[in-house]
Amino acid sequence: MAGNTQSSNIKVYQKKKHLNIGIIIFGVIFIYLVVTVLMYLTEKHISVYEVREGSILKDNSYTGLAIRNETVIRSEDNGYVNYFVSAGSKVGAKTQIYSLSDHKLQFESKSGKSQKLTSVEQNNIRQKTQTFCENYSDESFGDVYTLKSNISSVLDGKSNQNRQTQLAALTDADTDGLHVFSADSDGIICYYVDGFEKTTADDVTPDMLSKEGYRKKEQKNNTQIKSGTPVYKLIKDDDWTLVIPLTKECAKELKDSSSVHVRFPKDNETMTAAFSMKKVKGSYLGYLAFDSSMVRYAQDRFVDVELILEDQSGLKIPKSAITKKDFYVIPEDYLTQGGNSNSTGVLIDTGKENAEFQAVDIYYRDTQTGSVYVDPDDFEKNTTLKKAGSSDTYQLSETKQLKGVYNINRGYAVFRQVQILCESDDYYIVQSGNDYGLSNYDHIALTGKDVHEGDVIS
Repeated sequence: MAGNTQSSNIKVYQKKKHLNIGIIIFGVIFIYLVVTVLMYLTEKHISVYEVREGSILKDNSYTGLAIRNETVIRSEDNGYVNYFVSAGSKVGAKTQIYSLSDHKLQFESKSGKSQKLTSVEQNNIRQKTQTFCENYSDESFGDVYTLKSNISSVLDGKSNQNRQTQLAALTDADTDGLHVFSADSDGIICYYVDGFEKTTADDVTPDMLSKEGYRKKEQKNNTQIKSGTPVYKLIKDDDWTLVIPLTKECAKELKDSSSVHVRFPKDNETMTAAFSMKKVKGSYLGYLAFDSSMVRYAQDRFVDVELILEDQSGLKIPKSAITKKDFYVIPEDYLTQGGNSNSTGVLIDTGKENAEFQAVDIYYRDTQTGSVYVDPDDFEKNTTLKKAGSSDTYQLSETKQLKGVYNINRGYAVFRQVQILCESDDYYIVQSGNDYGLSNYDHIALTGKDVHEGDVIS
């Protein structure tokens, strides 16, 4: 019998698939992350700016020609000149000013404790150095020489005290050939001449305001002079005028000004000057008239000055944050209180016997016109308001724009009106303390045009 044919009863069953919950959870998380990243990359991001108090100072720098009431005194004889008083000192009539001798005088140079600076002189040098450091910039490197001159004047004054003491002793001893000369009148004494002594403010022309070619001749102790040579000059009063060149833009800005606030970089002092201007030989000249502090700049014919055209303090915000928004303008007497709270709102005329109360936010209150600004998005078009306790009605139609920023302190955008006080190239100074405005440390949208009322800021 042929080989037996064997048959198999084995049946193959498909394996049952089991649901892997871990893979499902991972997939959901992965999809969520992908969607979140895509939303973050595609949505508009709002940069935030923190409002801080600040100020904007607008000034223009000039170098002016100082005009004073100056009288030149000339030597009455030939000889070697020596002075009793320091330059810039106030002298009275009959005060001994200078001496003339037929030969050079010999002065002893004392050393030791007598040459030490007093506490007042040390504080003077310290103050001048501190003022220089606080106001230094690379653009004003020339102020280094001013500092050097200021310190040298203090040190020279110390040396002059010793010289003047010895000169007085020689005078008292009736030294042969030594003649002393006194002042005929009082004033501030200077030991230089430059040819501008008889110049008046009306005489000044634009070409005089250049330092180029300017020379001044100073008299030194123990130098020989001839009779008739200028030996010193007196400034007779505290009234003086600083003549400055003006640009057309600055002249236009100052055309209605009768006074101007100024700062002197030399010593960082500020003053208010009476102001006038006129056109001379095609150029504008400004005249700053002072009635005090002349002695501080008596040794300078050309004086640097800054005109402070604007100096405002308030809240400093970037210009990019400013935007505009339309508002309904309604009479303030249409506001009322109602509902289940003390909320401020208006009554909506629905055509029925009883008006419907609707709470509103006030964005600005104009006290001059007695009106308030409300958001148009809170009302339907052609809404009519009804005055409480009256039959008067008011249809919402008139709109006006307000300048403002979007406050995002609460995570969503709220328009806040601002009152601009002044501006620079990149910033505004706005009024602080306004009930409907900003406060110090508020957070606002850096770019106002990218935001709308109620936007959620992430």
